[in-house]
Amino acid sequence: MENRQLENLIQSAVKKIGGEKENDICHYLPVSTGGYIHHFTMRKMKSEDPQQLAELINKHIINANHLQEVTPKPRAARGSRKRRDLFTFSKQDLERMLNMARLAGDKEMVRKLTPKKDLRTVKRELISSIRHGRIEPELWNMYVEAMTSQANSTTAINGIALTV
Repeated sequence: MENRQLENLIQSAVKKIGGEKENDICHYLPVSTGGYIHHFTMRKMKSEDPQQLAELINKHIINANHLQEVTPKPRAARGSRKRRDLFTFSKQDLERMLNMARLAGDKEMVRKLTPKKDLRTVKRELISSIRHGRIEPELWNMYVEAMTSQANSTTAINGIALTV
């Protein structure tokens, strides 16, 4: 089939369905895997297999007694690829795990389970604990970690500034 003939066939199909552009006819052309043909596939068929495309258009649009849109292929719902093997913990669960880690003396686990606080909050709580005569090693570790990460980010920013 000649390219011009195919274009005329597509335009007459668009008119018959009352569409505005050639992609609108895709909803009337079924595909063997279920649902209607994708517009990329139709474009590909225009150049690679124009005869089959012309047959589909003639059969399902031009020569059809009554037009019927093809129901879309059922697709997986959004978010269906979320990982299901991850655990979800409530706040109470995390508190219990944190207490167990403290009782076991597992400093690394305590650090991982303790909620992150910004530097100002850690400083304020550390000064308050000193004023009240309490020793809180976890608070000190948070302070050291916050200062280290701030120093590292400052070094990284300065390194970027030097390279630019």
